[in-house]
Amino acid sequence: MRLKSKTPKKYRDESWDYRKADTKPYTHCFHSYPAMMIPQIAGRILDEYAQHFNILFDPYCGTATSLVEANIRGINAIGTDINPLARLIAKVKTTIIPLNLLDNYIEEFNNFILSIKLGKEVNTEIPKFKNIDYWFKKETIIILSTIRYFIEMIKDKDILNFFKVAFSETVRDVSLTRNGEFKLYRMPSKQIEKFNPDVYSMMFKKLLRNRSGMEKYIYIKKNNSASYIYDFNSVYEIPKEIISDESIDIILTSPPYGDSKTTVAYGQFSRLSNQWLCFEKNNEVDKKAMGGFREREYKKFNIEILDETIEKIGEKDNKRVLDVISFYNDYEKSINNVSKVIRKNGIVAYVVGNRKVKGIEIPNDKITVELFKKNGFNYVNTIIREIPNKRMPKKNSPTNEAGKTDNTMNCEYIAIMKKR
Repeated sequence: MRLKSKTPKKYRDESWDYRKADTKPYTHCFHSYPAMMIPQIAGRILDEYAQHFNILFDPYCGTATSLVEANIRGINAIGTDINPLARLIAKVKTTIIPLNLLDNYIEEFNNFILSIKLGKEVNTEIPKFKNIDYWFKKETIIILSTIRYFIEMIKDKDILNFFKVAFSETVRDVSLTRNGEFKLYRMPSKQIEKFNPDVYSMMFKKLLRNRSGMEKYIYIKKNNSASYIYDFNSVYEIPKEIISDESIDIILTSPPYGDSKTTVAYGQFSRLSNQWLCFEKNNEVDKKAMGGFREREYKKFNIEILDETIEKIGEKDNKRVLDVISFYNDYEKSINNVSKVIRKNGIVAYVVGNRKVKGIEIPNDKITVELFKKNGFNYVNTIIREIPNKRMPKKNSPTNEAGKTDNTMNCEYIAIMKKR
């Protein structure tokens, strides 16, 4: 393991930008998702800090970028996420499926599509959820229901999940949501009139693309590595029957940068897919997220830089500051729990962004370091990189007023800590 000893410890390094890199190799090509860590970052951190390590944990694993990169290097991985869609994608991206079996089902699906186009009728069931007609054209609803009928007939669980991932992304792409948005905004009426997606073709192309990614992943993944996906929330606990204290070699993650309501709305992004996939409590992802819609009260954290930032925001808006406090209250609890499972001399790598609230930048990278210091970690360094590829909003509404936006999170910070 090689720990860098650069001076200063926090520095800008353009080699970490990966402006021209292919950020969708292997199973990383499966499904878009907000604020995904690019695989080059995860891979390089593992190469530089995790040589000879055996197990990785990602407490906010999303769609498993860090887990895939760990498995490629022969490192076992554990991930957890509160979003059922993220867990589904993560599971499929890290599960080897025999290509001959996959090819048989893809061919069967193609034949199914042809039979439907030739007039075959099937007893499809249209899902019942609020505003389905608002987000999808009637013809699209019928076709999606027909595809879902085929998927539900699949007996093999891994194949079933593989098809669900392609279906989920198809649902998002054929909906009447505006392109490039994370929250649910409907297209303008003129655009809706012209929008007639070829749903079957889009689904089939995604299956073929994902099949190609799976093939490449099979050839590069180390056979002795595996990933395990869970749904526990690290804010509340890390179950000891899943991860015992001081058992993890490295934590590599990109946590939320703030509450979902004003940063990245993972729940809104996933809602239509979660509804079509019939996941229970599919509308509660943002409520369960850090700083979600729980009781808020003023508090101090005894971390100078965090308390000073909270004070500045509070001077501008004594209600908005409670959202910030609520988030960092949950963030602190999560880091306290995460710190317990790292072994001595283990590494933590948090890839974070510094958002703005009420025009005030929150130094999340420094706050993260200080929270880990309180839990027995030494600070190693922080690498600053620009974000040319990461799919997340370049502007947000720091005042929470309609139409008023500000630049946010154009850089991210890779903070490295080592447990004493």
